[in-house]
Amino acid sequence: MSEERQSKLTSKATLIGFVVIAGAGALLSSVQSWLDIALLPGAATVERLAVTGQQISPALTMISLASLAAALVLTIAGKGFRRVIGVLIVALGGGLSYAGVRALIDPLEGASGSLEEVSGISGEAQSSLIDTMTVSVWPTVTVIVGALLAIAGLLVLVFSPRWKVAGRKYETGGAARPRGATAPTDDRISEWDALSDGGDPTDDEHR
Repeated sequence: MSEERQSKLTSKATLIGFVVIAGAGALLSSVQSWLDIALLPGAATVERLAVTGQQISPALTMISLASLAAALVLTIAGKGFRRVIGVLIVALGGGLSYAGVRALIDPLEGASGSLEEVSGISGEAQSSLIDTMTVSVWPTVTVIVGALLAIAGLLVLVFSPRWKVAGRKYETGGAARPRGATAPTDDRISEWDALSDGGDPTDDEHR
């Protein structure tokens, strides 16, 4: 990889944009159906139950929003604070991946609350209510998004100290004047002095 290409991939705009995309992807995933459960006839008030990522792991939405907020803070953060944000983004990515892996390993655990709402039954007895259960692609998507977000956090941690800091201009007297130029205020003071001495400051203009 050329140095120029690497510089573009690790630039401030690229990494912040990547964090935003990952956070938005995680937020989208959280409202999708992760589990599709077909229940036995008469076992509950419904025959089929769709369980979203947010229902399985309520922290998903908070993690997603925190990722978007971290990207916003990165746009104004100083060099030292960028590293803190980088560590935070790594942790948020790990949290997303953990939620996805947990849903893949034990989907029934995450769906227990939703099952209890429609059946009134809790605990291990819930498994006797289920005819079939299908896990969608969204938990896997969340695992991948979390891993990519964590990688982005690592890149922020490593490369953010190299980002350029925009300079600020502080103006105290308006636009700069050429060296040796007389300020308008000084001219007015001279005119008032001339009037005080009985002279006419406009004489010079008509000579």
